[in-house]
Amino acid sequence: MPKVGMEPIRRQQLIHATMTAIDDVGLAEATVLRIARHAGVSAGIISHYFGGKDGLLEATMRQILTDLSDAVAARRHILTDDSPRAHIGAIIEGNFDRTQVTGPAAKTWLAFWASSMHKPMLQRLQNVNDRRLYTNLCHQFRRVMPRPQARNAARGLAAMIDGLWLRGALTPEGLDADRARALAHAYLDQLLAQPTD
Repeated sequence: MPKVGMEPIRRQQLIHATMTAIDDVGLAEATVLRIARHAGVSAGIISHYFGGKDGLLEATMRQILTDLSDAVAARRHILTDDSPRAHIGAIIEGNFDRTQVTGPAAKTWLAFWASSMHKPMLQRLQNVNDRRLYTNLCHQFRRVMPRPQARNAARGLAAMIDGLWLRGALTPEGLDADRARALAHAYLDQLLAQPTD
C-alpha cells in the first residue's frame, strides 16, 4: 500500500523523469520502462498514476504550461508600471523563462508540438496555450490601438515569440534566451511605435 502523501511526490518525480528521458533519447525512445528507471520506480506506477505514456505526456505538458503561466504571472505581479508595454514585456519575459528554455523543457515542448498534431488531448492543450497567449497580447494591445490593429499586433508578436523560441530550440547550442527576449522587445517597440488608424 502506498504511503499517504506520496502521490504528489511520485507524480512530480515521474513528470521530471519524462522530461529527462525525452531530453536524453527523444519522445519515441522515452518508453514507460525508461521513464520508470529514470524515476527509480516500477513501470506499473506510471499506469497507476497516469494510465500510460500518453497520460504521462499530457500531465508533463500541463506542468510545463503551468510553469509558463506562473512565470508570466510572477512578472506581471511585480510590475510597478501598468502600461500595456510593461504587461506585454512581462509576457515576453515569461515565455523565455528558464522553466521554458532548458534542454529538457525545450525538447519536451518540441515533442509536445509534434504529438499535438496527432493526439486530440494534446491538441486541445496546444490550442488553449495559443489562445491564452493571443488573448493576453490582444487585450494589452487593444488598450493603445484599434481592434483590427491590436489583433494583427497580437498575432505578429505571438508568431515572433514562438518563432524565436522554435528556431533557438532547434539550434545545436540551444536557445539564447537573452537574445530572443531582446529581439521580441525590439519588435514590440516597433509595433507600439506604429501610428494608429
